[in-house]
Amino acid sequence: MPTVHIDQSQVRFESVSCEDTDGSSVETAAFIVPVIIPVDQLPDWEAAYDPSSSSSPYAADSRVIARAVLDGFKAAAEAQ
Repeated sequence: MPTVHIDQSQVRFESVSCEDTDGSSVETAAFIVPVIIPVDQLPDWEAAYDPSSSSSPYAADSRVIARAVLDGFKAAAEAQ
């Protein structure tokens, strides 16, 4: 299963103005959670994801990313 990491020292709360991956504009107060995907993990993540399939990636792979991001967000929110 592919892995990801969070740079907890870089998690921060701030106002953001950016473009989402779908091209839409985003302006909001938000937690910024840097997700680190090791270069050697790229082939595994690419193989696990098919953007044309609504059931991709598998729930177990999605959970790896979600839990890492939510752990980083939770720790930063508790420190506020």
